[in-house]
Amino acid sequence: MFTEVEVSLPPEIRELWYEPGRETIVTLEEAAIAVASLDVRAGSRMAAISGFLLRSEAVSSSKIEHVDANRNDYARAIVGLKASDQAKSMVAAAEAVQSMIQDAGEAGEVRLQALLAAHRKLMKDDPVDGHNAGLFRNVQNWIGGSDYSPRGAVHVPPPPALVPGLMDDLLSFCARRDVPIMAQAAIAHAQFESIHPFTDGNGRIGRALIGAISRRRGLTRNTVTPIASAMVADIDTYFSLLNIYRTGDLDPFVLYLARSSLRAAEAASESVTALDSLPSAWVEVVRPRKGSSDEKILPWLLERPVFEAHSAAYVAGVDERSIYRVLDRLTEAGVLSLITQSKRNRAWAATEVLDEVDRLNKRLAGRAL
Repeated sequence: MFTEVEVSLPPEIRELWYEPGRETIVTLEEAAIAVASLDVRAGSRMAAISGFLLRSEAVSSSKIEHVDANRNDYARAIVGLKASDQAKSMVAAAEAVQSMIQDAGEAGEVRLQALLAAHRKLMKDDPVDGHNAGLFRNVQNWIGGSDYSPRGAVHVPPPPALVPGLMDDLLSFCARRDVPIMAQAAIAHAQFESIHPFTDGNGRIGRALIGAISRRRGLTRNTVTPIASAMVADIDTYFSLLNIYRTGDLDPFVLYLARSSLRAAEAASESVTALDSLPSAWVEVVRPRKGSSDEKILPWLLERPVFEAHSAAYVAGVDERSIYRVLDRLTEAGVLSLITQSKRNRAWAATEVLDEVDRLNKRLAGRAL
């Protein structure tokens, strides 16, 4: 009979003194430079690039938790049309990441209320755990084992009564400024995953914490580095180094996150170049008349790669009834694809923009640690 379970109690870290190894020090510096440079590179296409990087991070963070959907299903969820629960969850993940990171930048701290609000955005429509959205768990949970018992679990987090105190300690650590930024983000993320404060959604909120710390410390001002895209390329290494952190050895996971950030920033920079070239490529294919609706819509597609007719009509400055001819032309030219079958609720996607997320992940898979 299963009669007892041994839980893992993370140490308090609010006053932790961490000295990175020599290789880690160098990689932390390189990663910080690469992340800041990516933020600057977004330049005049800030809204478009920020949106792309946010989608990349949310999609990859969801994939780590085995939440995935095909491109068109995800696109329909973006504009609020009928889509699978997994596609809706991926959209909710993007909203959660964005809200948490934005609040950290505006407030100058990682706030508990923002963290709980992000979890509420992520989980409120979940068919199983929706009633726990935005709340710390009041039950014991575990990682691995089975759905019914922690027998054979990889990690059994602290009991629920200890969660509020451990989270207060974690947020005190997040408020410090005497720790290298990426090291602080790595330790905070690993500590969060060790506490596992929610019944579900811990991984996605914990990875959003990395971006929130980068924004609070001023390393990024506008974009989200798609670190989860680097993690999803080698999930086994990610989980194994989290387990090493729980033994008290911090440096391997800090080094891993620094390397992942560096790789993600470099690969994302290639995506920025690819996205930058799309409007001119579209113009070359479509050859729109000067001042035409086609010409007005093409550059807008980077910022809004998924849309319905009324949005396109607004941007083009024409009546909605006349925009369909424009969208049909762009679809025939291969710039857009129709993502719905219904004649009433039609939506389109700039497929090249959405597909760049997959190309980013493939590039990172080829650069796995």
